[in-house]
This record gives sequence, structure tokens and C-alpha cells, in this order.
Amino acid sequence: MEEILYRYNPWWEEGHVFESIIERPCLLERIKHYEQSRHVVFLTGLRRVGKTTLLKLLIKHFIENLHIKPGHIFYISLDDYQLSKKTILELVEEYRAIQRLSYKQKVILFFDEIAYQKDFELQLKNLYDNQDVKIYASSSSASILKSKKPYLTGRSAIVEVLPLNFSEYLTFKQIKISKADKHLKKQYFEDFLQTGGLPEYVLRGDIEYLKELVDDIIYKDITAFHNIKNQQVLKDFFLLLMERAGKAVSINKIARILKISPDTAKRYLKMFADTYLIYLVSRCGRTNEKILSPKKVYAADLGIRTFFTGFRDIGSLFENYAYLEIRHLKPCYIYEDGYEIDFLTEDKTLIEVKYYNAMPEKQKKLFDRFAAKKKIIIKDIDELERITPKPAVKQKK
Repeated sequence: MEEILYRYNPWWEEGHVFESIIERPCLLERIKHYEQSRHVVFLTGLRRVGKTTLLKLLIKHFIENLHIKPGHIFYISLDDYQLSKKTILELVEEYRAIQRLSYKQKVILFFDEIAYQKDFELQLKNLYDNQDVKIYASSSSASILKSKKPYLTGRSAIVEVLPLNFSEYLTFKQIKISKADKHLKKQYFEDFLQTGGLPEYVLRGDIEYLKELVDDIIYKDITAFHNIKNQQVLKDFFLLLMERAGKAVSINKIARILKISPDTAKRYLKMFADTYLIYLVSRCGRTNEKILSPKKVYAADLGIRTFFTGFRDIGSLFENYAYLEIRHLKPCYIYEDGYEIDFLTEDKTLIEVKYYNAMPEKQKKLFDRFAAKKKIIIKDIDELERITPKPAVKQKK
């Protein structure tokens, strides 16, 4: 066991040098916001979106910038089958023994893919209550975190990790757009809409990577976890969702196409949302309208979407990206008299996304008459970047 733990924690060895990793400064700052608090910090998001890399960058920050002793930092990935018979508490006990640390000495603990551990919430609560610890954990499952959260009420914070945005994409591709070359920005942006923002895919460009990722999520996170027998139906369901991205999705229509019950279709839709492959947006209005009206679907990553549907309908791809950029503003969509406005945010900003296009006359009338504190029509990446300041960090109660 000692050998395994040393492999996961190479900084314990004298003379260790951290490998060079491309950083995501805005996300790192959001996570660092909690470093002086006792909150258990959860990083959530799609598989392979970069959660593990962020944990490693945070470890590097603690050692190199805050001068924390390397032996006081413990990282482990809980999806490792070699560790499946060990509880979190047992792993921490072994770690303290290896480093000869008493329970009174403060340590910083990093648990990757925490949901692989049964009763992880009770174990984290035990650590939180009985030891001097700062805990960071990652999970690719939204539903598991929600169901376990009551045990950590008042003790936890959640930072959602999204795929790279356009600015981060340019950094990863080592592209700098000078003022003299600003005319190239539109082409680079449309390349981004096709590639998406999964860091490994942006760097390497292996198209099979996207297929393997979706297969992993369907087979490991959905089929195996929920004991679903018909994997092909799930794959067909996901393809339909990608083809309808940016549109309101009729559960009954999908159920008819796939020859499954509406209840099953609704359950599958939630499973895809819980694994962060898709995001669902409700219709604005009273509670009944929100519940009964179909939800709009957006792909979590544009590269995955274009892999399944081809690079088409650039206006819809731009709308999808705009949603990802304003997701933290908790938008809903407007639907009245057969016409739709893309987003109304929590702070009552009305937003319509039209990539180098104009609104039809009747839609424009709806946009003009709708009561909102602010109204914005977004036609290109520059306009989108102007209205998307970095989200403030919100503490979860």
C-alpha cells in the first residue's frame, strides 16, 4: 500500500519537480477562494473536463506558493480498483502513518472521483469533525452529490468545471491574436465551435477520444451504475439529444421514436444531465409552466456535439456556447405565441443570440414588448465576451 500511495503523491520524494501544465487561471482563482475556509470543496463536471488537472495545479500551488510541507498533502484517485477494499478513513490513516503525522497535525486531502466510495459523505463528515483537515474532492455525478449533500450542510462548496471557453482554447492552442490580426478571430472562433473545449482533445485532436469518452460515460456511469440492459437505446437517445441541441425536447416524441415509455425517456434524460453530458433549461414562468413545458437541451461540449451531428448550423452552435458562458446566471427561455427568446437570466436580462443574423419581425416584437431590466442581442463572439464577466464565487450552504 505504501508503494501505491507514493505513486499517487510523487511530491513526497525529495527533489520532485512538478511537470509543466497549462493553467486555467479563472477557475483556479475560484477554487483558491476557499483555501482559508474549512469548507469541503467539490469540483464537479463532465468526465475528462480537467478536474484532476485542477487538483494537481492546486497541490502545486500549496507547495510552491504557500510553502506547505509536501508530506502534509495527500492525493488519491478513488476509482482505482487496487483501492476498492479500502475506505477513505483507512487510506487517510495509512497516509498519516507513512508520514508520521498525528491527528492533531493539519493535512490537506484530495479525493479524486469521490463517488466511487460508498458512504463517502459520512466518511468526509467524520474527517471534518474529528481531524484537522482541509478537503478537496471531485465527482462526475451531479445526482450523487445532491443526494449526499445534507450530511455536509454548511460544510461544503461546489465549483463546477466547464470545458474550455474560447479564451482558454486560444491559450491551449498557443494562439495569440494581435490587433493587426483581429480579422482572424472569427475563423479561430468557428474552429473552436467545431473542436469544443475538452482539454485533451484540444491539445491532441484525436477524434476517437470523443467517441471513447461518450462510450465510457454511457457504459460506466449510466448503464453499469443504473443496471440498464439496453445500451443501444441509450446511445440512440444521446444522438437524438445532440441533433436537437438548442431546441425544446419533447419527451413523448423521443419515447415514440425509441419505442420506450415516456417515464423511461424522462429517466434517461435525467441520467444524461446528471453525468454533465447535457444541460437542461426550463421555460420561464409559473411553477406549472416550468414543470409541464419541455426543456431545452444544450450539449456540455461543442466538440462532442459536432462529432455526433457534423459541423452544421453554426448559429445553433453559437447559441449553445452562449448558454455555457451565461449558465452561471441561471437562464430560462421565453416562449409566447409560437415565438421564442433564447434566455432570461435570474437578474432579468433578456438575451437573444443571433450569429451574424437578424430576428424575424414577429420575434422582434416579442423581444421589444417583453418586460426586462436589460435587453441584449448577441451577434458575434466580441459581443458575447463583453457581457460575460467572470462569475462571482458563491458559497454553498
